[in-house]
Amino acid sequence: MKIGIPKENQDNRVAMVPATMKKIASDKVTFLVEKSAGSAASLSDAEFAETATITDRSTIFQTSDIIVTVNPLSDNELSAIKKGTLLISMFAPYADETIVGKLKDNGLQAVSMDMIPRSSLAQAMDILSSMAAVAGYKAVLMAASHLPRYFPMMITAAGSIRPAKVLVLGAGVAGLQAIATARRLGAMVEAFDVRKAAKEEVESLGAKFVEVAGAADDTSAGGYAVEQSEDFIKKQRAEVQNRASKADVIITTAQVRGRKAPILLPTETVDKMKAGSVVVDLASSTGGNCELSKDNEIVVYNGVKIIGNSALASDMPQDASTLFSNNILNFLKLIIKDGEMVLDMEHEIIKSALITG
Repeated sequence: MKIGIPKENQDNRVAMVPATMKKIASDKVTFLVEKSAGSAASLSDAEFAETATITDRSTIFQTSDIIVTVNPLSDNELSAIKKGTLLISMFAPYADETIVGKLKDNGLQAVSMDMIPRSSLAQAMDILSSMAAVAGYKAVLMAASHLPRYFPMMITAAGSIRPAKVLVLGAGVAGLQAIATARRLGAMVEAFDVRKAAKEEVESLGAKFVEVAGAADDTSAGGYAVEQSEDFIKKQRAEVQNRASKADVIITTAQVRGRKAPILLPTETVDKMKAGSVVVDLASSTGGNCELSKDNEIVVYNGVKIIGNSALASDMPQDASTLFSNNILNFLKLIIKDGEMVLDMEHEIIKSALITG
């Protein structure tokens, strides 16, 4: 069994790191790693060579049984891969309806790690959560670097500085990490989420949970949001606008699989924000939570900086690669038995993730 790790084309991460590879490498499971695959993540070929064979891209495509990448390979590269190879990556088939057909046309099997079910059984393989945690952390650091003032309260001989006010919209994995990071930096943090179940987690991190009166009861919905009345939605928008107008930093994290991201900060809300405020929109690749966001751009509107970036995990490539690699390792353990690949379609995780059927 040969597992190939090509160098990413436009990403600083690498799909597997040496420390993780050592946990599965054996006489029956060997690794092929492209030269300089980990250089952008500060991982040298010498480190990989302790476990893997350093080779070229073409050799990996023609001889590997499994190829693991962070991002999907190009259409031209798919046609260069040995038929029957299993590709493991983040294919996002709900966003790209053509990808499954392209894979099948080239005689390839594919596992999309973003299709792993969000269950306790699959938690150790949940790449979306791992990368969201990195992005939430980095979003706060990015905001702090652009904010024209301190995050913590400062008492000096020249006077006192109040702490920055941070508003986090969405208390999922990225939002909770953003809350924790902003609190460590000394900011006052508020967080909003439509799910009442998020309140306890938000408050455990030292942040204030923003509640809107009149929400429909969700005690029987397993912690998920339920449909709300139009009156409640109006109250919710007004409350978010009120909090946003007082915030120095807003981190937005809300994304919905296969759909455009919901608008949480319309232009009229940004109009009320203070000059010098910073918005970091982690949903910019799917339209953005801020109406003014542009993916991979910084927009300045009335003195407010709006940073659109859904790929912040790539800006912390070493730890992001390690987490990604650990998730991949746990999946490989599920499908490799005694050096052979076994795709048990009765298994819930494999059935959900194997997009080529």
